[in-house]
Amino acid sequence: MRKVSRDRRLRAGLAGAAAIVVLTLAACGGTGSGSSAGGAAGPSDPSAFTFLNITENAQVGEEMKQLAAGACASEDKALPLQVQNVPQASLDQKLLLLAGQNALPSMYAAGNAPATTKTLVKGGDVVNFQTELAKLGVADDVEPAAVSSIDSLFGGFYVLPTQLNIEGIFYNKKIFAQYGLSVPQTWTQLVADAATLQAKGVQPFSASGQQGWPITRLISGYLERSVGPDALSNVADGSAKLTDPQYVAAAQAIAGLGAKGYFGKGVESIDYNTSVNTFLTGKAAMLYMGSWVLSSIAAPSGDTVGASNIGFMPFPNVTGGAGNSAQWPANVGLAYTLNAKTLGPKSAAWLKCIAANWGSVSLSKYDTFTGFVSNPPVSNLTPLETQVQGIIASTKQSVLWFEAFFSTQATTVSQQDAAPLVNGSMSPSAFMSAVQSALTSS
Repeated sequence: MRKVSRDRRLRAGLAGAAAIVVLTLAACGGTGSGSSAGGAAGPSDPSAFTFLNITENAQVGEEMKQLAAGACASEDKALPLQVQNVPQASLDQKLLLLAGQNALPSMYAAGNAPATTKTLVKGGDVVNFQTELAKLGVADDVEPAAVSSIDSLFGGFYVLPTQLNIEGIFYNKKIFAQYGLSVPQTWTQLVADAATLQAKGVQPFSASGQQGWPITRLISGYLERSVGPDALSNVADGSAKLTDPQYVAAAQAIAGLGAKGYFGKGVESIDYNTSVNTFLTGKAAMLYMGSWVLSSIAAPSGDTVGASNIGFMPFPNVTGGAGNSAQWPANVGLAYTLNAKTLGPKSAAWLKCIAANWGSVSLSKYDTFTGFVSNPPVSNLTPLETQVQGIIASTKQSVLWFEAFFSTQATTVSQQDAAPLVNGSMSPSAFMSAVQSALTSS
């Protein structure tokens, strides 16, 4: 299969969950009225394979149409695909409304908040993919890293990884070679490299203080290397607080980069696109970012450094820490799931076809890595893309980003206060206290 497009749009949803807008909405069509999962006959298929997508992510709906016209044509003939859309801000409310009416579609975008999906799981509205994919013989078509991320977020394999992004540090290989730098294995080495670059007049890091999350990702990276891979889940379950000394030390480590000027001038006013462009035009040596930025790296109009001159490394180890660099931060974007109450034989055939073909279609047509194995393999990948694909395939345990378990309020506080943390106008202890207070009150 051949790659034909790199025109993938970046997803704004990666920075945090969208707010829920309370609206009264009409029910979506295409429900089934078969027996419950515990009945002898099992769920029955609806009259169509209804697919509820979010308006802002047209790509996923287009991928479904690609499958319906190609690899899943026989499944589409037996149970025709019907794509419907809803604004992302209205998604959670609509899902809960439809669930209350027993009117959820065959397949739908999971809620912005994992809590919404967990509510639907309790109501029997979500397929257990651990069981179902094994039953269909396609469990091996899902990458272990994707299952690990999903399980951490949702408490089980309840959504499909239609996207999978891993995160690390992209670096300019020419700059590293020019100043005799090798890929740092520890945080101490990374900071020493940054000092060398700064002394040579090269900005070490590019980051967006305006968005905030590219900075808080560094905090979670440090935490997951120092405290360990459960650092953030421990905060979520109350067994640890962000104000604990080890957690404040992580904020202090990132604040230290800012205090030494390693993010350049005016980081608080730098937006996402500017931060990426700063790196891609050779004005900064390193960029912490997710694999979604590969499409920007591959675009000749914006990348003057060139994909062959860009490397990718994990967040380094913290000496004496409980985590390690084999644990890659990952997320599955806005995930999708299936309605357990309408998973009859024809819907199950759709699920099997999606699992077997989604990875290749997404990568070849849209330059998007997913949590599905690319089968058949996609050719013409750049060495950097091949490296990232290999990391995804080999990663057995993934970790999450800083705000993964946060409420909307705590996420907002975290991302708004990230720039003050690194420009010195807010202390590390004050930063962590503010986010912890928002968590406690929400």
